Amino acid sequence: MAEVIPIENRMIQFLTRTLQNNSTMSEVAPAGNNMVQLLTRTLSNRTPFGANLFSSVVKPFKNQVYEDLKRQVQESGQLFEDPEFPAADSSLFYSGNSQLPGPVEWKRPKEIHDNPKLFVDGACSCDVIQGMLGNCWFVAACSSLAQEKELWNKVIPDSEEQEWSDEHPENYVGIFHFRFWLFDGWYDVVIDDRLPTIDGQLIYIKSRDKNEFWGALLEKAYAKVAGSYESLDGGNLCDALIDFTGGIAETFQIQEEKYYENEEKKVQLFRTMRSEIENHSLLSCAISAASQEEMEARTEVGLVKGHAYGITAVKKVYIGETSLMTLFGQKEKIYMIRMRNPWGQKEWSGPFSDGSAEWEQISSSERERIGLTFEEDGEFWMTFDDFCQYFTDLSICRLVNTSWFSFNKTWNEAIFPGKWTTGPKNSETDRAGGCYNHKDSFLRNPQYRFDVEADDDTAMIFLMQRDRRALRCKGIQHLVIGFHVMKVEANRRYRLHAIKEKAAGSEYAMSRNVFQHCTLKAGRYVILPTTFDPNQEGEFLLRIFTSKANNGKELVHDVPTQSMWPCVSYPCLLTKVFVKGASGLEKQDRFGSADPYCIIKCEGERVRSPVCRETLDPEWNLTALFYRKHADSLIKIQVWNSNVVMDTCLGKASVEAPLNPETVTKEVELFGRLQEKGVKKPGTVTLDITTVDDLMAF
Repeated sequence: MAEVIPIENRMIQFLTRTLQNNSTMSEVAPAGNNMVQLLTRTLSNRTPFGANLFSSVVKPFKNQVYEDLKRQVQESGQLFEDPEFPAADSSLFYSGNSQLPGPVEWKRPKEIHDNPKLFVDGACSCDVIQGMLGNCWFVAACSSLAQEKELWNKVIPDSEEQEWSDEHPENYVGIFHFRFWLFDGWYDVVIDDRLPTIDGQLIYIKSRDKNEFWGALLEKAYAKVAGSYESLDGGNLCDALIDFTGGIAETFQIQEEKYYENEEKKVQLFRTMRSEIENHSLLSCAISAASQEEMEARTEVGLVKGHAYGITAVKKVYIGETSLMTLFGQKEKIYMIRMRNPWGQKEWSGPFSDGSAEWEQISSSERERIGLTFEEDGEFWMTFDDFCQYFTDLSICRLVNTSWFSFNKTWNEAIFPGKWTTGPKNSETDRAGGCYNHKDSFLRNPQYRFDVEADDDTAMIFLMQRDRRALRCKGIQHLVIGFHVMKVEANRRYRLHAIKEKAAGSEYAMSRNVFQHCTLKAGRYVILPTTFDPNQEGEFLLRIFTSKANNGKELVHDVPTQSMWPCVSYPCLLTKVFVKGASGLEKQDRFGSADPYCIIKCEGERVRSPVCRETLDPEWNLTALFYRKHADSLIKIQVWNSNVVMDTCLGKASVEAPLNPETVTKEVELFGRLQEKGVKKPGTVTLDITTVDDLMAF
């Protein structure tokens, strides 16, 4: 963290280092110090990409600092010319093959229009129109971005200061800057304003207002990041949405999952989309093309295949006492969706299309409420039923709320930058083992642990590889990536050496991002981000979101590290203890029940199970690992009842665990503790014990 934000305050430095070592609040600050507690809480929620603490951290792309460059060109009296993305064919094409209809001339906006503006009447979803480049996915993302002022103020900073001013023409020096979230944080991208034209007309993105240039300049900045304009020809809508927000993107396969024939799933999808729109997520959709010949082909209802549409509204529309109620099952309100074709034309021609008879039966006040217009702007409405019938893919880019100060649903995030690397076998650089299909090398991938506190809780896992569009000129494509999740022992601190049953995982895809919602039981998990094939190198970013603090941490070491002090002994045995449960425990309340949990102890380490409510026969299914320094040390089991004020002990037991690689099942009786020492207590505990002398056995 100190490398990201210079921190002078020694207390903050101490808190930062402590939190990075996963210390708890009690280890950091005394109770009552509210300021330190608040700072500790904020730092422990360390989400450097878009979180409160790090929101001001913006890195200069290619080390070009906008303020410095602008000051230099102002002093020189010249207009800025960007040496990193020159007005040349190399910025247009990486292949060297131009398919443009004429010679290209680079012009500044003042050479294209005598009154250029960055924005004309602000930004709206209908501003940008796709040009002679197959980047409808980027244009659709721009349409979504334009709806969220807070977001486009982030992507297009200092919009008023960057605007052309008749009152202060000296402020214009031909330099602009935009911001994108690029893999490991926000970057400020500087460009000059020379734009490619043919016969004085923009080749690529243009605006409905001929003197508006925010879309064309934003596209140029994005092309600079990608290496050339041609690198934007064909792409993934989710990528652009993520780059605009720093959020996480999820794709729904509408046709494959058959939403159109499942009313319950359809209603849930509509609610999800409406909620995400209200929470300022960016939404888009597409109709996949089965072949290259189908790309950009128009269907009989006016929709275009292989084409990305921006979603601009998701609403319930009141149809009232009209004949439309007969068509929609006597419903007074119907689900509807508004979207936009980046071409600015070729709209939906089915029911509720622009100027259709259905709209005549909707009251003028309702049409005004939803913002209905019938312009030739590529924007149109359709029923949600038709949306599920015709569209194949839906993408939602979420801005995940990780703030402590929020009334809405919040998430705890663990975030890990990592690498797949090749090196000597079993070394710390041997971290490219491939997917589960390659069982001999699978566990050599990077490993990360995280905890889930409650049963059937939702975790969101997002894996992203570093963008490779700029490497297309070298024939380099994205890797096929995915991840695999396994439930492990409750106190695992070292790398996994034996494959366990899969708890969750993603599909593998040759895409920049992979996302999965996972419903998991309470416990500790290890996740392996992997490439599909082994020995493929690359960088990745893993983000794990859970409802509660998840103690996310990379597992670096295979076994406990050797102490530098010769007097400190090293573990000689590894014992795995599985406590299945207990039976016949002592009644603790007037209803004849209890709320029991168990604790396993060995050589000073303790592991606690969750509480089982209202039972005398709990099933904990708790597994723990103990690296033992002494062969004669005992495994101790304690059973407690959870109370509001003070927990009470229901009994304890001690078990020997000699070297024995075969699993031994034991049923042990419980005895009292302290003043009841040696007194038999009701109940027995069932457990399995395995002890080996190979510290990498599990």
